[in-house]
Amino acid sequence: MRTFETGETVVRRDVHRTGHVWSEHALRVLADTSEALVTACAPGAETRWPALYAKARADGDRSLRTDAFDAMATGEWELTPGRWQETEVRLWKPPGAWFSVNAFYTAAGLRNWYVNFEHPTTRTGDGFDTFDLTVDLVVDPDLSQWQWKDEDEYDHVRRLGIITDTEHQAVDDARTQVLAMIEERSAPFTTAAAWTSWR
Repeated sequence: MRTFETGETVVRRDVHRTGHVWSEHALRVLADTSEALVTACAPGAETRWPALYAKARADGDRSLRTDAFDAMATGEWELTPGRWQETEVRLWKPPGAWFSVNAFYTAAGLRNWYVNFEHPTTRTGDGFDTFDLTVDLVVDPDLSQWQWKDEDEYDHVRRLGIITDTEHQAVDDARTQVLAMIEERSAPFTTAAAWTSWR
């Protein structure tokens, strides 16, 4: 398995089971250890999104996200270039995990933790591949409260057959694992104070 160098630029791709790329995101490597691959990006980082998804973000119209998932189910969509905006992001992805832990920062500091449920990563020549499984967990900076996000979209992609029963079970197991990590303050939450002060 290739190890990435600190400071190296890598590309995170979401890859559909058909082999088609759903999205791409340029990231900077902060650390690559046996515990986790840690990356980050700042506003301006290059991305590529499905055209309908990008339009939903630009217009603030969530109904277009449903259209984007419908297109995903057909296996046919077009990507459009974009730029990451507004927040700095630090991502922590342990090997073999069905999730990544992300921290979103604004000028005021850590805005929130964000757990993205996704496929385990497969390393490539210039980064790594995964696949976003739609549902997310948003956690307060001090870890005192949390709430699930996009469960309606998760139900929709399950109905479309985008997420299989096997993947659904993996997500359920990962949900339990992540909630235990927050409760126990295990990595990366063990060093939450250091994450809070990071920029």
